[in-house]
Amino acid sequence: MGSKESIASSSASTPSDFRTNRSTNVRSFGKTLGLPDSVPFVELHQSSPSQVEAISPFLDQLMRFIRRFRTEDGSEVDIEIAVREALTNAIVHGNHENAEKRVYVESRCSQDGEVLVTIRDLGQGFDSRLVPDPTASENRLSAHGRGIYLIRALMDEVQFEEGGTVVKLRKQSNASHSSPEQKD
Repeated sequence: MGSKESIASSSASTPSDFRTNRSTNVRSFGKTLGLPDSVPFVELHQSSPSQVEAISPFLDQLMRFIRRFRTEDGSEVDIEIAVREALTNAIVHGNHENAEKRVYVESRCSQDGEVLVTIRDLGQGFDSRLVPDPTASENRLSAHGRGIYLIRALMDEVQFEEGGTVVKLRKQSNASHSSPEQKD
């Protein structure tokens, strides 16, 4: 697993518009899911401006972080799509692309390859149970409404909290494929 110094050194390529705070403190996501704290992990705390054009560079940086700790097995594409959809929802629907608001992202990568991502917006929230099913015949031709469906399909666990202003995404460990320490 990479040292704290090597992780911090990557901040030189961080766009100045992203605020990054790296730490090894656990918040509550793993505990909320009943996950053990015995597996070593690294946690990254970031925020992004509420601008659609900030999503791709922000996500590129986040995926570089995740790939350092997760063995490539094809599921990293699922993580990237799900996080992109969640970021887009937070920026567009949560913060309404308000330049005065930010989206906050906490990413936790365990040594065994498990990924936990929490995305928080400053919007009014929503009830995820009321989002129409995009596979229903009356919704199939709609130009919108597939993001939450994709997030749920691509991640192992998804939780909406705090009235819908927080989404927590989990992709299980893929350690059985090979050791993440091979990624130096």
